[in-house]
Amino acid sequence: MTAEPTTRPSPALARAKQIEMYHRALKTLPGGTDSNFRAWGEDTIYVDRGRGGRVWDLDGNEYIDLRMGYGPVILGHADPRVDDFVTERMRMGVSFSLTSEDEVVAMETVKQLVPWVGKVRMTVSGTEATMHAMRVARAYTGKTKIVKFEGQYHGVHDYALVSVAPNKMSDLGSEDNPVGLVWGRGIPEVITKTIVPARFNNIEFLRNLFEREGGDIAAVIVEPVLGNAAGILPQPGFHKALRALTEEFGILLIFDEVKTGFRFARGGAAEYFGITPDLATYAKAMGNGYPAAAFGGREEVMSVLPDKVSHGGTYAGNRVAAAAARKTLEIIRDTNALETIRDTGLRVQAGLKEVLDARGVPFHFTGHPAMFSPMFTEKVVTEYREWAATDHELYDAVAVGMHARGAMPEPDSREPWFMCEAHAQGDTVDRIVSIFAESLGVALDQRARHQSLAHDAAAAYSA
Repeated sequence: MTAEPTTRPSPALARAKQIEMYHRALKTLPGGTDSNFRAWGEDTIYVDRGRGGRVWDLDGNEYIDLRMGYGPVILGHADPRVDDFVTERMRMGVSFSLTSEDEVVAMETVKQLVPWVGKVRMTVSGTEATMHAMRVARAYTGKTKIVKFEGQYHGVHDYALVSVAPNKMSDLGSEDNPVGLVWGRGIPEVITKTIVPARFNNIEFLRNLFEREGGDIAAVIVEPVLGNAAGILPQPGFHKALRALTEEFGILLIFDEVKTGFRFARGGAAEYFGITPDLATYAKAMGNGYPAAAFGGREEVMSVLPDKVSHGGTYAGNRVAAAAARKTLEIIRDTNALETIRDTGLRVQAGLKEVLDARGVPFHFTGHPAMFSPMFTEKVVTEYREWAATDHELYDAVAVGMHARGAMPEPDSREPWFMCEAHAQGDTVDRIVSIFAESLGVALDQRARHQSLAHDAAAAYSA
Protein backbone atom coordinates (compact mmCIF):
# COMPACT_ATOMS: atom_id res chain seq x y z
CA MET A 1 0.00 0.00 0.00
CA THR A 2 0.95 3.64 -0.39
CA ALA A 3 -0.03 7.00 0.89
CA GLU A 4 -2.87 8.72 -0.95
CA PRO A 5 -1.65 9.82 -4.41
CA THR A 6 -1.00 13.52 -4.95
CA THR A 7 -1.94 13.38 -8.64
CA ARG A 8 -4.87 11.67 -10.27
CA PRO A 9 -5.65 9.79 -13.46
CA SER A 10 -6.33 12.04 -16.44
CA PRO A 11 -9.95 13.13 -16.92
CA ALA A 12 -9.54 12.83 -20.73
CA LEU A 13 -10.92 9.28 -20.66
CA ALA A 14 -14.65 8.57 -20.70
CA ARG A 15 -15.80 9.08 -17.10
CA ALA A 16 -19.60 9.57 -17.07
CA LYS A 17 -20.55 6.21 -15.53
CA GLN A 18 -17.76 6.34 -12.96
CA ILE A 19 -18.58 9.87 -11.87
CA GLU A 20 -22.20 8.80 -11.44
CA MET A 21 -21.03 5.80 -9.40
CA TYR A 22 -18.77 8.02 -7.31
CA HIS A 23 -21.64 10.27 -6.23
CA ARG A 24 -23.81 7.24 -5.59
CA ALA A 25 -21.10 5.57 -3.51
CA LEU A 26 -20.45 8.74 -1.51
CA LYS A 27 -23.86 8.32 0.08
CA THR A 28 -22.79 5.00 1.61
CA LEU A 29 -18.99 4.64 1.63
CA PRO A 30 -16.61 7.20 3.19
CA GLY A 31 -14.82 8.76 0.23
CA GLY A 32 -16.90 6.59 -2.09
CA THR A 33 -14.63 3.55 -1.60
CA ASP A 34 -13.70 0.80 0.87
CA SER A 35 -10.10 2.03 1.21
CA ASN A 36 -8.46 5.43 1.65
CA PHE A 37 -5.96 4.41 -1.03
CA ARG A 38 -8.68 4.19 -3.70
CA ALA A 39 -10.42 7.49 -2.86
CA TRP A 40 -9.45 9.84 -5.71
CA GLY A 41 -12.46 12.16 -5.70
CA GLU A 42 -14.28 12.34 -9.03
CA ASP A 43 -11.28 10.63 -10.64
CA THR A 44 -11.86 7.49 -8.55
CA ILE A 45 -11.69 4.46 -10.84
CA TYR A 46 -14.56 1.98 -10.59
CA VAL A 47 -13.56 -1.31 -12.15
CA ASP A 48 -15.84 -3.50 -14.20
CA ARG A 49 -13.70 -6.55 -14.93
CA GLY A 50 -10.20 -7.88 -15.46
CA ARG A 51 -8.67 -10.57 -17.62
CA GLY A 52 -5.02 -11.54 -17.74
CA GLY A 53 -2.89 -8.41 -17.53
CA ARG A 54 -5.70 -5.98 -18.35
CA VAL A 55 -8.62 -4.29 -16.60
CA TRP A 56 -11.66 -2.36 -17.83
CA ASP A 57 -13.49 0.36 -15.92
CA LEU A 58 -17.24 1.01 -15.89
CA ASP A 59 -16.94 3.32 -18.89
CA GLY A 60 -15.22 0.61 -20.94
CA ASN A 61 -11.72 2.13 -20.82
CA GLU A 62 -9.11 -0.59 -21.16
CA TYR A 63 -5.78 -0.51 -19.30
CA ILE A 64 -2.71 -2.67 -19.12
CA ASP A 65 -2.70 -3.21 -15.37
CA LEU A 66 0.64 -2.45 -13.73
CA ARG A 67 -0.83 -2.28 -10.21
CA MET A 68 -2.24 -5.81 -10.14
CA GLY A 69 -4.19 -5.01 -6.98
CA TYR A 70 -0.96 -3.75 -5.31
CA GLY A 71 0.71 -7.05 -6.11
CA PRO A 72 -1.55 -10.02 -5.35
CA VAL A 73 -2.36 -10.97 -8.94
CA ILE A 74 0.80 -12.89 -9.79
CA LEU A 75 -0.64 -14.98 -12.63
CA GLY A 76 -3.25 -12.64 -14.10
CA HIS A 77 -6.81 -11.56 -13.47
CA ALA A 78 -9.46 -14.31 -13.66
CA ASP A 79 -6.87 -17.04 -14.22
CA PRO A 80 -8.99 -20.10 -15.08
CA ARG A 81 -6.59 -22.55 -13.43
CA VAL A 82 -7.17 -20.90 -10.07
CA ASP A 83 -10.76 -19.77 -10.52
CA ASP A 84 -12.03 -23.15 -11.73
CA PHE A 85 -10.42 -24.93 -8.78
CA VAL A 86 -11.79 -22.40 -6.28
CA THR A 87 -15.26 -22.65 -7.78
CA GLU A 88 -15.18 -26.44 -7.56
CA ARG A 89 -14.04 -26.43 -3.94
CA MET A 90 -16.31 -23.64 -2.68
CA ARG A 91 -19.39 -25.56 -3.83
CA MET A 92 -18.61 -27.95 -0.98
CA GLY A 93 -19.11 -25.12 1.52
CA VAL A 94 -17.01 -22.11 2.40
CA SER A 95 -16.81 -21.39 6.12
CA PHE A 96 -17.08 -23.97 8.89
CA SER A 97 -14.67 -22.79 11.59
CA LEU A 98 -13.26 -26.27 11.08
CA THR A 99 -10.08 -27.25 9.26
CA SER A 100 -10.21 -28.53 5.68
CA GLU A 101 -7.75 -30.55 3.65
CA ASP A 102 -7.24 -27.50 1.43
CA GLU A 103 -5.75 -25.59 4.37
CA VAL A 104 -3.36 -28.41 5.20
CA VAL A 105 -2.25 -28.88 1.59
CA ALA A 106 -1.82 -25.14 1.07
CA MET A 107 0.41 -24.78 4.11
CA GLU A 108 2.32 -27.97 3.22
CA THR A 109 3.05 -26.29 -0.10
CA VAL A 110 4.29 -23.16 1.69
CA LYS A 111 6.77 -25.37 3.56
CA GLN A 112 7.86 -27.04 0.32
CA LEU A 113 8.56 -23.65 -1.24
CA VAL A 114 10.06 -22.12 1.92
CA PRO A 115 11.97 -25.00 3.59
CA TRP A 116 13.20 -22.97 6.57
CA VAL A 117 9.60 -22.52 7.78
CA GLY A 118 8.81 -25.10 10.45
CA LYS A 119 5.19 -24.23 11.22
CA VAL A 120 2.74 -21.90 9.50
CA ARG A 121 -0.84 -20.74 9.94
CA MET A 122 -3.31 -19.10 7.60
CA THR A 123 -5.07 -15.82 8.15
CA VAL A 124 -7.00 -13.49 5.86
CA SER A 125 -4.85 -10.41 5.21
CA GLY A 126 -1.29 -9.16 5.31
CA THR A 127 -2.29 -6.82 8.11
CA GLU A 128 -3.34 -9.77 10.26
CA ALA A 129 -0.21 -11.71 9.34
CA THR A 130 2.17 -8.97 10.52
CA MET A 131 0.08 -8.33 13.63
CA HIS A 132 0.26 -12.00 14.64
CA ALA A 133 3.97 -12.29 13.79
CA MET A 134 4.72 -9.36 16.09
CA ARG A 135 2.65 -10.95 18.85
CA VAL A 136 4.46 -14.28 18.47
CA ALA A 137 7.83 -12.51 18.62
CA ARG A 138 6.89 -10.72 21.82
CA ALA A 139 5.59 -13.90 23.39
CA TYR A 140 8.64 -15.96 22.46
CA THR A 141 11.21 -13.41 23.64
CA GLY A 142 9.29 -11.95 26.57
CA LYS A 143 10.26 -8.49 25.32
CA THR A 144 8.04 -5.64 24.18
CA LYS A 145 9.53 -3.43 21.47
CA ILE A 146 9.57 -3.99 17.71
CA VAL A 147 11.98 -2.18 15.39
CA LYS A 148 10.65 -1.17 11.98
CA PHE A 149 12.23 0.85 9.18
CA GLU A 150 11.12 4.29 8.05
CA GLY A 151 8.90 4.24 4.98
CA GLN A 152 8.03 0.57 5.28
CA TYR A 153 4.40 -0.50 5.28
CA HIS A 154 3.28 -3.48 7.38
CA GLY A 155 -0.50 -3.13 7.18
CA VAL A 156 -3.08 -0.99 8.95
CA HIS A 157 -3.11 -2.29 12.53
CA ASP A 158 -2.04 0.17 15.23
CA TYR A 159 1.43 -1.33 15.70
CA ALA A 160 2.23 -0.92 11.99
CA LEU A 161 1.27 2.68 11.30
CA VAL A 162 4.42 4.32 12.58
CA SER A 163 6.86 6.30 10.38
CA VAL A 164 5.18 5.15 7.18
CA ALA A 165 4.41 8.15 4.99
CA PRO A 166 5.09 11.58 6.48
CA ASN A 167 3.99 14.76 4.77
CA LYS A 168 7.49 16.17 5.30
CA MET A 169 10.71 14.27 5.90
CA SER A 170 11.48 16.62 8.79
CA ASP A 171 8.49 15.12 10.60
CA LEU A 172 10.55 11.94 11.02
CA GLY A 173 13.01 13.69 13.32
CA SER A 174 16.79 13.72 13.10
CA GLU A 175 18.69 11.02 11.23
CA ASP A 176 20.45 9.96 14.43
CA ASN A 177 17.31 9.89 16.56
CA PRO A 178 14.14 9.30 14.47
CA VAL A 179 10.75 9.83 16.07
CA GLY A 180 7.86 7.39 15.93
CA LEU A 181 5.53 9.38 13.67
CA VAL A 182 1.95 8.09 13.77
CA TRP A 183 0.15 7.86 10.40
CA GLY A 184 -3.39 9.01 11.11
CA ARG A 185 -5.41 9.60 14.24
CA GLY A 186 -6.95 7.10 16.63
CA ILE A 187 -3.79 5.22 17.61
CA PRO A 188 -2.97 5.28 21.33
CA GLU A 189 0.39 6.84 22.15
CA VAL A 190 1.20 3.95 24.48
CA ILE A 191 1.20 1.60 21.47
CA THR A 192 3.49 3.77 19.40
CA LYS A 193 6.06 3.74 22.18
CA THR A 194 6.55 0.01 21.56
CA ILE A 195 7.59 0.62 17.93
CA VAL A 196 11.12 1.90 17.35
CA PRO A 197 11.83 3.47 13.93
CA ALA A 198 15.16 2.80 12.23
CA ARG A 199 16.85 3.71 8.96
CA PHE A 200 17.05 1.11 6.19
CA ASN A 201 20.50 0.09 4.95
CA ASN A 202 22.19 1.53 8.05
CA ILE A 203 23.77 -1.20 10.16
CA GLU A 204 25.72 1.25 12.30
CA PHE A 205 22.47 2.90 13.37
CA LEU A 206 21.03 -0.50 14.30
CA ARG A 207 24.06 -1.51 16.34
CA ASN A 208 23.88 1.70 18.32
CA LEU A 209 20.14 1.17 18.81
CA PHE A 210 20.60 -2.44 19.96
CA GLU A 211 23.35 -1.47 22.37
CA ARG A 212 21.06 1.15 23.86
CA GLU A 213 17.70 -0.67 23.88
CA GLY A 214 18.37 -4.27 22.88
CA GLY A 215 17.18 -5.64 26.22
CA ASP A 216 13.66 -4.46 25.40
CA ILE A 217 13.59 -5.34 21.67
CA ALA A 218 11.72 -8.49 20.71
CA ALA A 219 12.18 -8.31 16.95
CA VAL A 220 13.07 -6.35 13.85
CA ILE A 221 10.40 -6.45 11.14
CA VAL A 222 11.61 -5.62 7.66
CA GLU A 223 10.28 -5.60 4.13
CA PRO A 224 13.27 -7.10 2.31
CA VAL A 225 12.86 -4.25 -0.16
CA LEU A 226 10.97 -1.04 0.59
CA GLY A 227 7.70 -1.89 -1.11
CA ASN A 228 6.21 1.44 -0.07
CA ALA A 229 9.09 3.42 -1.58
CA ALA A 230 9.33 2.06 -5.12
CA GLY A 231 11.13 -1.11 -4.02
CA ILE A 232 14.38 0.34 -2.64
CA LEU A 233 16.88 -2.51 -2.49
CA PRO A 234 19.12 -3.49 0.40
CA GLN A 235 22.75 -2.58 -0.10
CA PRO A 236 25.01 -5.59 -0.70
CA GLY A 237 25.43 -7.48 2.57
CA PHE A 238 22.80 -5.50 4.51
CA HIS A 239 20.45 -8.40 5.19
CA LYS A 240 23.36 -10.68 6.08
CA ALA A 241 24.66 -8.10 8.55
CA LEU A 242 21.14 -7.55 9.92
CA ARG A 243 20.73 -11.28 10.48
CA ALA A 244 24.08 -11.50 12.28
CA LEU A 245 23.31 -8.46 14.42
CA THR A 246 19.91 -9.72 15.54
CA GLU A 247 21.42 -13.08 16.47
CA GLU A 248 24.19 -11.35 18.43
CA PHE A 249 21.64 -9.46 20.54
CA GLY A 250 19.04 -12.23 20.86
CA ILE A 251 16.50 -10.34 18.74
CA LEU A 252 14.17 -12.09 16.28
CA LEU A 253 14.15 -11.20 12.60
CA ILE A 254 10.77 -10.99 10.86
CA PHE A 255 10.74 -10.85 7.06
CA ASP A 256 7.53 -9.16 5.93
CA GLU A 257 7.11 -10.97 2.63
CA VAL A 258 3.55 -9.83 1.96
CA LYS A 259 4.77 -8.28 -1.31
CA THR A 260 7.94 -10.25 -2.03
CA GLY A 261 6.76 -13.72 -1.02
CA PHE A 262 6.35 -16.17 -3.92
CA ARG A 263 7.24 -13.30 -6.29
CA PHE A 264 10.98 -12.72 -6.01
CA ALA A 265 11.56 -16.47 -5.97
CA ARG A 266 9.63 -19.61 -5.03
CA GLY A 267 11.05 -19.21 -1.54
CA GLY A 268 10.49 -15.46 -1.58
CA ALA A 269 13.02 -12.80 -0.67
CA ALA A 270 14.53 -15.09 1.98
CA GLU A 271 15.65 -17.40 -0.83
CA TYR A 272 16.51 -14.53 -3.17
CA PHE A 273 18.80 -12.83 -0.64
CA GLY A 274 19.99 -16.07 1.00
CA ILE A 275 18.76 -15.20 4.49
CA THR A 276 16.98 -17.34 7.09
CA PRO A 277 14.78 -15.16 9.31
CA ASP A 278 12.94 -16.37 12.40
CA LEU A 279 9.44 -15.44 11.26
CA ALA A 280 7.84 -14.37 8.00
CA THR A 281 4.52 -13.08 6.74
CA TYR A 282 2.89 -13.88 3.42
CA ALA A 283 -0.17 -12.72 1.50
CA LYS A 284 -0.80 -11.12 -1.91
CA ALA A 285 0.84 -13.43 -4.50
CA MET A 286 0.02 -16.60 -2.57
CA GLY A 287 -3.64 -16.41 -3.63
CA ASN A 288 -3.58 -14.65 -7.03
CA GLY A 289 -5.95 -12.00 -5.72
CA TYR A 290 -8.04 -14.04 -3.32
CA PRO A 291 -7.82 -12.92 0.35
CA ALA A 292 -5.24 -15.45 1.51
CA ALA A 293 -2.43 -14.77 3.97
CA ALA A 294 -0.19 -16.64 6.38
CA PHE A 295 2.49 -16.22 9.02
CA GLY A 296 5.08 -18.81 9.94
CA GLY A 297 8.57 -19.37 11.20
CA ARG A 298 11.06 -21.60 12.88
CA GLU A 299 9.33 -24.40 14.76
CA GLU A 300 10.81 -23.35 18.08
CA VAL A 301 9.50 -19.79 17.73
CA MET A 302 6.08 -20.92 16.52
CA SER A 303 5.86 -23.34 19.48
CA VAL A 304 4.17 -20.57 21.50
CA LEU A 305 1.09 -21.55 19.48
CA PRO A 306 -1.48 -22.86 20.25
CA ASP A 307 -1.19 -22.77 24.05
CA LYS A 308 0.55 -19.52 24.94
CA VAL A 309 -0.50 -16.99 22.29
CA SER A 310 -3.97 -16.01 21.16
CA HIS A 311 -4.57 -16.52 17.47
CA GLY A 312 -7.82 -17.20 15.71
CA GLY A 313 -10.20 -15.89 13.11
CA THR A 314 -13.57 -17.04 11.87
CA TYR A 315 -12.40 -16.71 8.28
CA ALA A 316 -8.81 -17.89 8.75
CA GLY A 317 -8.29 -20.73 6.30
CA ASN A 318 -11.76 -20.44 4.76
CA ARG A 319 -12.34 -22.73 1.81
CA VAL A 320 -12.10 -19.97 -0.83
CA ALA A 321 -8.78 -18.61 0.42
CA ALA A 322 -7.30 -22.04 1.12
CA ALA A 323 -8.25 -23.38 -2.30
CA ALA A 324 -6.86 -20.29 -4.02
CA ALA A 325 -3.59 -20.53 -2.10
CA ARG A 326 -3.35 -24.26 -2.75
CA LYS A 327 -3.74 -23.91 -6.52
CA THR A 328 -1.70 -20.71 -6.90
CA LEU A 329 1.24 -22.08 -4.94
CA GLU A 330 1.10 -25.35 -6.88
CA ILE A 331 1.33 -23.37 -10.13
CA ILE A 332 4.27 -21.37 -8.80
CA ARG A 333 5.94 -24.61 -7.65
CA ASP A 334 5.29 -26.70 -10.75
CA THR A 335 5.57 -24.25 -13.66
CA ASN A 336 7.97 -21.58 -14.91
CA ALA A 337 5.53 -18.78 -14.05
CA LEU A 338 8.07 -16.86 -11.94
CA GLU A 339 10.74 -17.16 -14.63
CA THR A 340 8.26 -15.84 -17.19
CA ILE A 341 7.38 -12.89 -14.94
CA ARG A 342 11.04 -12.07 -14.31
CA ASP A 343 11.90 -12.21 -18.02
CA THR A 344 8.90 -10.03 -18.87
CA GLY A 345 9.97 -7.47 -16.29
CA LEU A 346 13.48 -7.45 -17.76
CA ARG A 347 12.06 -6.84 -21.23
CA VAL A 348 9.99 -3.93 -19.96
CA GLN A 349 13.02 -2.49 -18.16
CA ALA A 350 15.13 -2.77 -21.31
CA GLY A 351 12.50 -0.89 -23.29
CA LEU A 352 12.15 1.84 -20.67
CA LYS A 353 15.92 2.21 -20.45
CA GLU A 354 16.17 2.80 -24.17
CA VAL A 355 13.48 5.48 -23.99
CA LEU A 356 14.99 7.21 -20.95
CA ASP A 357 18.56 7.10 -22.29
CA ALA A 358 17.40 8.67 -25.57
CA ARG A 359 15.78 11.49 -23.61
CA GLY A 360 18.75 11.94 -21.30
CA VAL A 361 16.63 11.46 -18.18
CA PRO A 362 18.62 10.27 -15.12
CA PHE A 363 17.05 7.19 -13.54
CA HIS A 364 17.62 3.95 -11.68
CA PHE A 365 15.48 0.83 -11.56
CA THR A 366 14.63 -0.27 -8.05
CA GLY A 367 13.37 -3.62 -6.83
CA HIS A 368 13.20 -6.91 -8.73
CA PRO A 369 12.06 -7.36 -12.36
CA ALA A 370 8.79 -8.79 -11.03
CA MET A 371 8.24 -5.69 -8.85
CA PHE A 372 10.18 -2.60 -9.85
CA SER A 373 10.00 1.10 -10.49
CA PRO A 374 11.82 3.59 -12.70
CA MET A 375 13.04 6.11 -10.12
CA PHE A 376 14.00 9.49 -11.57
CA THR A 377 17.24 10.36 -9.81
CA GLU A 378 20.97 10.54 -10.54
CA LYS A 379 22.02 8.62 -7.42
CA VAL A 380 21.13 5.18 -6.14
CA VAL A 381 18.58 5.60 -3.34
CA THR A 382 19.22 3.53 -0.23
CA GLU A 383 16.55 4.67 2.25
CA TYR A 384 13.22 6.45 2.53
CA ARG A 385 14.64 9.90 3.28
CA GLU A 386 16.64 9.77 0.06
CA TRP A 387 13.59 8.62 -1.88
CA ALA A 388 11.93 11.92 -0.91
CA ALA A 389 14.51 13.83 -2.99
CA THR A 390 13.76 11.99 -6.24
CA ASP A 391 11.74 13.58 -9.06
CA HIS A 392 8.22 12.63 -7.97
CA GLU A 393 6.67 15.40 -10.03
CA LEU A 394 7.96 13.90 -13.28
CA TYR A 395 7.06 10.35 -12.23
CA ASP A 396 3.50 11.29 -11.31
CA ALA A 397 3.05 13.23 -14.56
CA VAL A 398 4.22 10.23 -16.56
CA ALA A 399 1.97 7.84 -14.62
CA VAL A 400 -1.08 10.06 -15.16
CA GLY A 401 -0.23 10.28 -18.85
CA MET A 402 0.01 6.50 -19.06
CA HIS A 403 -3.51 6.17 -17.62
CA ALA A 404 -4.86 8.37 -20.39
CA ARG A 405 -3.12 6.20 -23.00
CA GLY A 406 -4.17 2.79 -21.70
CA ALA A 407 -1.68 1.58 -19.09
CA MET A 408 -2.17 1.85 -15.33
CA PRO A 409 0.75 2.16 -12.94
CA GLU A 410 -0.12 3.57 -9.53
CA PRO A 411 -0.20 7.38 -9.89
CA ASP A 412 2.17 7.77 -6.96
CA SER A 413 5.90 7.14 -7.09
CA ARG A 414 5.87 5.16 -3.84
CA GLU A 415 4.26 2.11 -5.42
CA PRO A 416 6.25 -0.21 -7.72
CA TRP A 417 5.06 -1.66 -11.01
CA PHE A 418 3.89 -5.26 -10.58
CA MET A 419 4.31 -7.78 -13.38
CA CYS A 420 2.17 -10.89 -13.79
CA GLU A 421 2.53 -14.00 -15.91
CA ALA A 422 -0.14 -12.80 -18.35
CA HIS A 423 1.88 -9.68 -19.22
CA ALA A 424 4.09 -11.94 -21.34
CA GLN A 425 1.24 -12.45 -23.80
CA GLY A 426 0.89 -10.70 -27.16
CA ASP A 427 2.26 -7.19 -27.63
CA THR A 428 1.81 -6.14 -23.99
CA VAL A 429 5.48 -5.32 -23.39
CA ASP A 430 5.74 -3.23 -26.56
CA ARG A 431 2.58 -1.36 -25.64
CA ILE A 432 3.82 -0.60 -22.13
CA VAL A 433 7.05 0.82 -23.52
CA SER A 434 5.37 2.88 -26.26
CA ILE A 435 2.79 4.29 -23.83
CA PHE A 436 5.57 5.17 -21.39
CA ALA A 437 7.58 6.84 -24.17
CA GLU A 438 4.68 8.99 -25.31
CA SER A 439 3.74 9.95 -21.76
CA LEU A 440 7.34 10.82 -20.87
CA GLY A 441 7.65 12.96 -23.98
CA VAL A 442 4.51 14.93 -23.16
CA ALA A 443 5.57 15.38 -19.53
CA LEU A 444 9.04 16.62 -20.50
CA ASP A 445 7.65 18.98 -23.13
CA GLN A 446 5.19 20.42 -20.62
CA ARG A 447 7.98 20.88 -18.09
CA ALA A 448 10.13 22.66 -20.68
CA ARG A 449 7.26 25.02 -21.56
CA HIS A 450 6.61 25.82 -17.92
CA GLN A 451 10.30 26.48 -17.31
CA SER A 452 10.46 28.72 -20.38
CA LEU A 453 7.44 30.71 -19.26
CA ALA A 454 8.87 31.04 -15.76
CA HIS A 455 12.18 32.22 -17.19
CA ASP A 456 10.46 34.80 -19.41
CA ALA A 457 8.38 36.02 -16.48
CA ALA A 458 11.46 36.36 -14.29
CA ALA A 459 13.30 38.23 -17.04
CA ALA A 460 10.37 40.60 -17.55
CA TYR A 461 10.15 41.24 -13.81
CA SER A 462 13.87 42.00 -13.49
CA ALA A 463 13.68 44.36 -16.48
